[in-house]
Parts: sequence; structure tokens; C-alpha cells
Amino acid sequence: MTSSLHPAPTPSGWSRVARRIRVPLGFAFAVIYLWLARPSAMSIATGSMIVAVGLAIRAVASGQLRKNEMLAVSGPYSYTRNPLYLGSIVMAVGFALAALNVWIWVLLAILFVLIYVPVIRSEEQFLRSTFPDFESYAARVGRILPRWTGESLTADFSRRLYLKHREYNALIGAVLMILAITLKMLALNAGWTAGSAQRWH
Repeated sequence: MTSSLHPAPTPSGWSRVARRIRVPLGFAFAVIYLWLARPSAMSIATGSMIVAVGLAIRAVASGQLRKNEMLAVSGPYSYTRNPLYLGSIVMAVGFALAALNVWIWVLLAILFVLIYVPVIRSEEQFLRSTFPDFESYAARVGRILPRWTGESLTADFSRRLYLKHREYNALIGAVLMILAITLKMLALNAGWTAGSAQRWH
């Protein structure tokens, strides 16, 4: 199961609203993130490594998802039912660490609870009604937290599927955001240096 890669179910109530607003909310959060971020070189380096792990999880999962054809249960899907969401969470943790602002953690927690939890549940309702094997699969594999199965994560990886799902957009977005917070760090440091120089004159 995925975030944006899986065919959309027909949710109702708040889950339907959450699906509609999560993309514009994502852009709005990016703006707020850049405004609140107070990164350092060390925080950016550490956060970037964690973001890279999240991107790798998403890449491996998207390259093995055959939507509308079969229920994905092997590879990363044998570890967690939602490897794409797990990858996104790992990326979010990396960016939060890079930003060095506690309010970003608070906002991420609110977004996850109010937006992504309802969306995940609505997608599972769709899978449950579409694939008869989903119930037994869900009984074996956790919704988000992974369990160790020993299966190869990349055995069925397809570059064609990765490109078809346009998962490279996540990589492009992450690189642009890292560049943006790096520029923010340089701007903050330049302002601090200029202010210090003025105080010494």
C-alpha cells in the first residue's frame, strides 16, 4: 500500500477532506518549515543522512508496487504494510532534525495524526474490499512499524515501476529542500557575522 501511488479509494467524511488537502498542506508546511528552520552545518549533515534513508525506503517500495494488479506483500511490503509512508516518516524526522526547531516536530505530529492516519485507514478499507488476501496479510504485517522477515528488499525491484510512479520527484524535492535550508543557514550566519562586526566598531 502506498501514499500517492495507490489508486484512490472512495473515502468519506474527514478522510476524504484529508486526501484533498494534504498536497496543498504539504506546500504550506514547506514554507513554514523554511521560516522556522534554524539549521547548523551539523544538523543539516545529520538530517540529510536520515532523509537519504527515507528516500531509499520509498524508492525500493515504489519499484515493487504493481497497482491495480496485485496486493504487494513481498520485499519491503513483508516488513510493513506501508513502506512508502514509513519512508516519508523517516524523511520527516531527518528534516526536523536538520531544522533545529521544536515547533516543526509539533507540526509534523499534528499533520500525521490529522491527515495521514485517516488517509492510511481509508486506503486500507479500499485494499480490504479489493483484495481477499488483505485480511490475512494485515494480521501478519504491521501497519507502519516494520518487523524483521529476512526477505530481500530489492528482489523484485523494477526501475520501470520506479519511473512510472515518478518517485524521483521525492528525490528532487528533498534535494531542493536541503539546498534551501543550507541557504537559510548561510543567510543566518552572514547576518550574525555582520551584526557581530557592527558591535565591534
